[in-house]
Amino acid sequence: MARRPDATSPPKPLIRHRDAAPGAGTVYAVHPGALPVGVWSGLAGALPEETGFAVLDLGAVPEYGEAALAPEVSRLTIDHLVGLLTAAYRADRDRTGAAGTDSVLVGWSFGGVLAHGMTERLAPEERPRGVVLLDSIAPVDAYQHTEGDEVEPALVLRWFAMFLGARRGAEVRPRPVPEGADADTALARLLEDAVAAGALPQGTPMAGIRKLFEAYTAGLLRNNRLTAPYRPAPATVPLVQIKAGDSLVPSDPTLGWSELAGHGITAHSAPGDHYTMLIRPDASQAIAGLVPPLRPAHLVTTRRPSP
Repeated sequence: MARRPDATSPPKPLIRHRDAAPGAGTVYAVHPGALPVGVWSGLAGALPEETGFAVLDLGAVPEYGEAALAPEVSRLTIDHLVGLLTAAYRADRDRTGAAGTDSVLVGWSFGGVLAHGMTERLAPEERPRGVVLLDSIAPVDAYQHTEGDEVEPALVLRWFAMFLGARRGAEVRPRPVPEGADADTALARLLEDAVAAGALPQGTPMAGIRKLFEAYTAGLLRNNRLTAPYRPAPATVPLVQIKAGDSLVPSDPTLGWSELAGHGITAHSAPGDHYTMLIRPDASQAIAGLVPPLRPAHLVTTRRPSP
């Protein structure tokens, strides 16, 4: 049985890469899983070396993983997750004695929803200078999906192909699925494409890719369930949306966040797809250049070389 959120000791989801130099600020990245938390080292290295960097990792929250594995007993909510992350953020700010305006929150994918929620949970003097959204879909009506209104299967297969490629360091370009094909036929076709691209080894059985796909879709459905009842407040800080060149939803420049941008939003692009934008050095450099500056003018603005 999944644990109830109020039945566990508070997790400690903050992973600190480096402290800020005196007078400089810190970037806090909200990581929703799917990829290893270490992928953030690319952005940490691309930011000015005096800028602090920390990750708020949902992988450290047991209830979050359990909500995908046992949704029928989970009581997890976005408000609960926001509360845990906000507490970790405040504890770190108290440790350093920093003010809210010398921080920026960066949220990738579902992490953008939580980064925005954290900002609106904080008191005005605690809020970050801005929120940077990395290919993050807004929790607005246009993008809500319930159990009875699932995401289009062909779209999920495209996203899953991106995920496989990023996890295995290979680009998977799935062929179009024939109209009327069932799920097994579509997965079998994707298996052939993934093997041909080197993302999966020769001889990978259908049961293997089906297990991966089921785990992937369980995570999507969990996030859909969490956002369905959630009604976010308009943003009280500026938003920056950085879409991947091969985004989850190519047609919308802000992925719905313009509806919530009470203090404005700017839309940009970074190389890669939804997953590789956290891995590619050129994407890390592009994202780092769009993060609102957190340094006084007298500090040197040297950037660390990307790994």
